[in-house]
Amino acid sequence: MSAPGENLRINSARLWDSLMEMAKIGPGVAGGCNRQTLTDDDAAGRALFRKWCEDAGLSMGVDQMGTMFMTRPGEDPDALPVYVGSHLDTQPTGGKYDGVLGVLGALEVVRTLNDLGIKTKHPIVVTNWTNEEGARFAPAMLASGVFAGVIPLEYAYGRTDLEGASFGAELERISWKGEEEVGARKMHAYFELHIEQGPILEAKEKTIGVVTHCQGLWWLEFTLTGKEAHTGSTPMPMRVNAGLAMARIFEMVQEVAMAAQPNAVGGVGQVKFAPNSRNVLPGKVVFTVDIRSPDQAKLDGMRAEIEKRAAVICEDLGVGCAVEPVGHFDPVTFAPELVGRVRKAAETLGYSHLDIISGAGHDACWAAKVAPATMVMCPCVDGLSHNEAEEISPEWAAAGTDVLLHAVLETAEIVG
Repeated sequence: MSAPGENLRINSARLWDSLMEMAKIGPGVAGGCNRQTLTDDDAAGRALFRKWCEDAGLSMGVDQMGTMFMTRPGEDPDALPVYVGSHLDTQPTGGKYDGVLGVLGALEVVRTLNDLGIKTKHPIVVTNWTNEEGARFAPAMLASGVFAGVIPLEYAYGRTDLEGASFGAELERISWKGEEEVGARKMHAYFELHIEQGPILEAKEKTIGVVTHCQGLWWLEFTLTGKEAHTGSTPMPMRVNAGLAMARIFEMVQEVAMAAQPNAVGGVGQVKFAPNSRNVLPGKVVFTVDIRSPDQAKLDGMRAEIEKRAAVICEDLGVGCAVEPVGHFDPVTFAPELVGRVRKAAETLGYSHLDIISGAGHDACWAAKVAPATMVMCPCVDGLSHNEAEEISPEWAAAGTDVLLHAVLETAEIVG
C-alpha cells in the first residue's frame, strides 16, 4: 500500500464516543466543559487520555511544561516523528470540542492505523499541549511557546492565576511536571485538527477548512490607576475615574479596529475592577485588549495607535496608565507542502473545502517556528466557540479526522 485510498476512513462512532466520554470530566453548568489547565479536572482528563493511548500501544513522554507526547513507533529508527495534536484544557465556560477534537482525532488516527495494520516509516506522536487556552495562566499557547523557544521556561513557571497560584506550583501539585527538556524533541512535521471557531465554513457550506495562515495577535494588559471615591458625594469635576478612562479606551479600540478593515479585529474580553463596589469609583481597573490581523504591519500599527491614544485619554482624565504585553505571536504562513496535502486529502475523500485563515491562535502557530506545520478545520454551529453551547456534528468531526488521517499518512509514509 503506497498511498491511502478514498475508502480509508476513521471509526467515526469511536471518535464521537471518546469526545463524549472526555466531556464528562470537568463538566460545565450549561452543557459544556470547565476543565481549566492544571486543575484536578485537567489531571483527570490527562489520566483518561493516557489510558486510551497506552491501550493503543503508545509510549508516553512528558516534558517540564507537562506536555504529553504519546508515540507510535515508525519502521525507520532514524526518521523524525510526525506530531499530531492540540489541547485538552478548556475555557471556564468552554465547549466539548475546542482543542479536544484535535487531541482525540489524532488518537483516532493511530487507532485506525492499528485496526488496519498499517505501518509508517516515521513515528507518529499524539500530543496534548499544556495551557493552550491561557484562561487561567496568560499567555495562551504557553507550553508550545516554551517548546518553540519564544517564551522562557522560568517566565512560564512564574505566571499566576487570579488567586495567585503559580503555573509551576500547580504543575507540580497535579503531578504532571515531566523531566524531559522542553523543545528537545525534533519534528518532521506538525498537524493540528480544530473546529473553526468562526462562522465561515458553515455559512459557505464547506466541510473542510484548509488553513493557509493564522492571524498574528497582541494581548495588551492595561492597568489604569484612579482614585477610589464615593460615587454619590464626589463632585463630577473632582473625580479621577479609572472606569471612565476604561470606557473611552474600549470605544477607541473599536474605532482603531474598524479603521484597519479588512482583516483586522480588536476587542476586550476581561475586566477587573477594584474595589468593585456599587458606590465606589474604581481606584484600579485592569483589562486586556485583544487585537489580531494576518497582516504584520497592520497588527503592529494597531498596537501603536491604541497605546498612543490610550495615553492621551488617561492624561486628560488624570488617570495613571501602564501597558504590559501579555501575549503575542506574529502572523503565520503554514507550510505550503503540508497545506497541499490537506487540500489533496479533502479532494480524495470527496469533501467540500475552502482555503481559510485561522482567526484564533493555536499551538500550531508556535510549532510552525520549529517544523513544517499546518491545520485542518471543520465547521462549528453558528461559529460559536469559547462557549458552553459550542457544537459540531459527528459527521463534521469524522470528516476533519478523515482528512487528518490521509494528510498524516502521506507525510509519515506508509510502509509495505
